[in-house]
Amino acid sequence: MQKGKLYLIPNTLGSDDLGRVIPPYIKEVINTIDHYIVENIQTAAKFLKLAGINKPLRELTFYVLNSKSKESDITTYLDATDEGNDTGLISEAGLPCIADPGSVIVKMAHQKGIQVVPLSGPSSILLALMASGVSGQNFAFIGYLPIDKNARAKKIKGLGSKIKQEGQTQIFIEAPHRNDKLLADILSNSPGDIILSISKNLTMETEEIITGTIEELRSKNITLGKEPVIFVMGK
Repeated sequence: MQKGKLYLIPNTLGSDDLGRVIPPYIKEVINTIDHYIVENIQTAAKFLKLAGINKPLRELTFYVLNSKSKESDITTYLDATDEGNDTGLISEAGLPCIADPGSVIVKMAHQKGIQVVPLSGPSSILLALMASGVSGQNFAFIGYLPIDKNARAKKIKGLGSKIKQEGQTQIFIEAPHRNDKLLADILSNSPGDIILSISKNLTMETEEIITGTIEELRSKNITLGKEPVIFVMGK
């Protein structure tokens, strides 16, 4: 029996206007799939309806994969794919497996000999890097910085040294309710000539990109609020 395929399906970054960021062929793909691996069934169902799925949602099978999922919970998630049915992996926002737990499923698919099909869509990390004006030749996405204030300050100082010594651009994120505290710590613990680019609400109507040297940004009154933000530091 021929195995099904695992499709890595892009989601929006928060906008309901899918036409701005999701390729039209995604509608064709989702209408061939009955099995979905998702972080949250409710938000995945909303995305599928916006994307134009024709089949009633009650006829679809959803498997939940999030940060709380245990390995024992997901061992059967690709059984239907093994049996010839295509499966879609949908992130909560943006691309599957990028700052997202989906990579464990992709690894499992490769181990089972299931074809993995990545589909184009928005990545807040890459969009923020594109818009930053700093080097995209050598960069690292490091996820979240430490929550402890002292550990975070030490980490930020280390990032500044890495940028200066190796020229490696550093990209990171924060829980929205801690955005402004993180910004204050970055401005307090970074060399003045390093560039900081802050991308907020990417692809949405409220999108805002603030870029300047640390020294320049220290003199500005910047409030980020509780919105999705990507921080990019480089030179």
